[in-house]
Amino acid sequence: MSGMKTLALVSLMTLPVMAEANPPLREVKEIDNELYYIAIANEISEYCPSISGRRMKAIGVMWGLRSKANKLGYSDKEIRDYVGSDAEKDRMRAKGEAYLAQNNVAYDNPNSFCALGRAEIERNSAIGVYLRAN
Repeated sequence: MSGMKTLALVSLMTLPVMAEANPPLREVKEIDNELYYIAIANEISEYCPSISGRRMKAIGVMWGLRSKANKLGYSDKEIRDYVGSDAEKDRMRAKGEAYLAQNNVAYDNPNSFCALGRAEIERNSAIGVYLRAN
């Protein structure tokens, strides 16, 4: 087989492998959703004086998410790019603000953040596990 034919065959054989590249991290729900829950909990703790964020728990979970992303084949650079992306931050903020609005939370009313935070804590929800009442 000539060198050109071999190169062409090898190229064709690698196409399926290249097509199986990891999806963007925003599409990996087990990672993206958990970061979303942490972001909502952080926002609640920032605006409600009677609720604190469980920051050490959140940090531990984020390290676990990094490890999980690495095991799924994402490099540390890909993870940093995802977490640091302005577009991803804007997307997450828009998603969070929609959730807050859906739950009658207003930035000019800290008590509305407290009401949502207490409800999340009471339900032991995915958001509530990152919060504690002071």
